[in-house]
Amino acid sequence: MGLAEELQDETAEVLARLIRFDTVNPPGAERACLEWLAGYLDDAGLEVTLAGAEPERPNLIARYRGGDGPVLGYLSHVDTVLADPEDWTADPWGGERRDGHLYGRGAIDMKSQTAAEAVAAARLAREHATFAGELKVLAVADEETGGALGAQWLTENRPDLCRVDYLLNEGAGAVMPYGDRRLYGVCVAEKGTFRFTVDTTGTAAHASVPGLADNALLKLAPLISRLGDGRPGYDLTEATRALLEALGEDPEDPAGAVEAIRRTEPRLAPLLDAALRVTFAPTLVSAGEKINVIPARAQVRVDCRVPPGLGEDTARERAREVLGGDVSVTFTEAVKGNRSPVRTPLMDAIGGWIADHDPGAETVPTVLPAFTDCRWFRAAFPDCVAYGFFPQRHQPVYETWPLMHAADERIDVRDLGFAAAFFHDLPRRLLT
Repeated sequence: MGLAEELQDETAEVLARLIRFDTVNPPGAERACLEWLAGYLDDAGLEVTLAGAEPERPNLIARYRGGDGPVLGYLSHVDTVLADPEDWTADPWGGERRDGHLYGRGAIDMKSQTAAEAVAAARLAREHATFAGELKVLAVADEETGGALGAQWLTENRPDLCRVDYLLNEGAGAVMPYGDRRLYGVCVAEKGTFRFTVDTTGTAAHASVPGLADNALLKLAPLISRLGDGRPGYDLTEATRALLEALGEDPEDPAGAVEAIRRTEPRLAPLLDAALRVTFAPTLVSAGEKINVIPARAQVRVDCRVPPGLGEDTARERAREVLGGDVSVTFTEAVKGNRSPVRTPLMDAIGGWIADHDPGAETVPTVLPAFTDCRWFRAAFPDCVAYGFFPQRHQPVYETWPLMHAADERIDVRDLGFAAAFFHDLPRRLLT
């Protein structure tokens, strides 16, 4: 029996226990969940600390001390989004195993990674493993609503507890079949969020005589369509150039690359296209307050994501490209994307492990269209190399992404052992 098979059942049991704690955020209430996890890790021999801004919402830091070398951190969050039991075929907080899968809210996002990281660290401690560095398991609260009480609080208020040189978190790792290739994404960067509004004005009048009015809502409608249908030019970064090259495509012709990828694997194309450019998603519209009054003002709010390293000037330029030069936008939120270098010892260690445990498979850098708690660690520790990686060999990314935050969220139990084996082996590969 290989290590993955040895660790599979324990990881599944730990995940089921974590799922049975209702940590829907808000309110979160992660203490009971993290106290149970703290006891599990303490029993294995790790040094465990709980620290947080609020008593019921602590963060867990568990340390396994090796030598004086670099510090490797395993990061996860234990809060989840809500779940409506009426939409599920299983209890969202039951941790049920069925047909080779484990069901429950957090089975993908991301108590599965918490479980795999914890089981790996516990196994290392029980083995009295030695390596030239230190391993930290970091399980935090409050990620689903921004991290103010979780990773942000921890990195800003207790950097002494959470400083790391290398960090693994959520964001990638499920295998991506691509033609006859098997690709494992390693998330090296996250897009920024630059939300804005577009406003139109007109003249109000009684709705029974539309000809007397200048309807602001009708002026807004074509702008919404442009935002939804428009495709601004591409803005490539180090990570997306490296990804296109790994796929065998020319980064100097991103449009041609996307079409070639669409022909090979249509399911990958939308994810890749979103990573390569600024995206606009009109999500909220407001106009009149009474059904019988034609509105004089209307507004659409737009969720805009920008490739890492680029800022508001790029967002504004691409919005002008889609909307037309005479339309003004008002930015209401600006969070610049974050990134780590593509070529690092951590990337080499990940690639080497995958090559050994899934022969013929490859690792490729990816960019997350959204953001994770990696941003707080990159900001607090500028030299920290932070990646998103949770390896799944059996449940591909095309099945995993649609289940995230969805009904019947579930994970292939075999992937729990596979991931735990990776987290167990990595310190000896990396911390040399």
